[in-house]
Amino acid sequence: MRQGRDFIARHGETVFNAARRLQGDAPHTPLTRAGFAQADEMGAALAAYLGQRPPLTLWSSSAGRALQTLAIMAEHIGLDWHAAHPDDRLVEIGMGRWGGRYYAQLIAEVGSVIDPASGLLTPSPDGETYPQIVARVSAWLADTNDHPGDRLVIMHGVSSCVLRGVMTGLPVWPSLGAPAAKGLPQGSLVMIEGGAETVIHLGGGHAPA
Repeated sequence: MRQGRDFIARHGETVFNAARRLQGDAPHTPLTRAGFAQADEMGAALAAYLGQRPPLTLWSSSAGRALQTLAIMAEHIGLDWHAAHPDDRLVEIGMGRWGGRYYAQLIAEVGSVIDPASGLLTPSPDGETYPQIVARVSAWLADTNDHPGDRLVIMHGVSSCVLRGVMTGLPVWPSLGAPAAKGLPQGSLVMIEGGAETVIHLGGGHAPA
């Protein structure tokens, strides 16, 4: 069990989200104005909770939309974005040949792409599986678990659900083969302390990403 607190944020809305396209692990899908506003709201909420210049370590998915969100949040709490640690193990689920497709077109072709039990995306035939996401986020946790302080982690809709599920010890969804927490709207921020989760700010974005 980690000694510090983990503040885990889901990035703000992007141009793909607004167009209802599957992003998956696409590296560069920029934020919309709504996405910047959501990042502003999370930054303000974190500043209200922690104050200025808190002793946070900054972590982020290496995707541009996560790093953009972190830039706004870091400004609110007076921390240096350049001190952040981007990590590929925090990126979104890889959607294979479904990546970049419009939801409506894909659903017309293959049917629902949402797992009815968990409410999360169904893996594509050639995409990343949920146990594979568990493996990579667990590897990140193992490598960083000894850090005793608090940290801010900017992630994505599906990958953050898996990380939160792992960190809070949730049971495995049989349909996914992995633990996963409830999905939260874009622009949401939670805190995990001692294996328990608290919502700090509930965003107004859409799910799934």
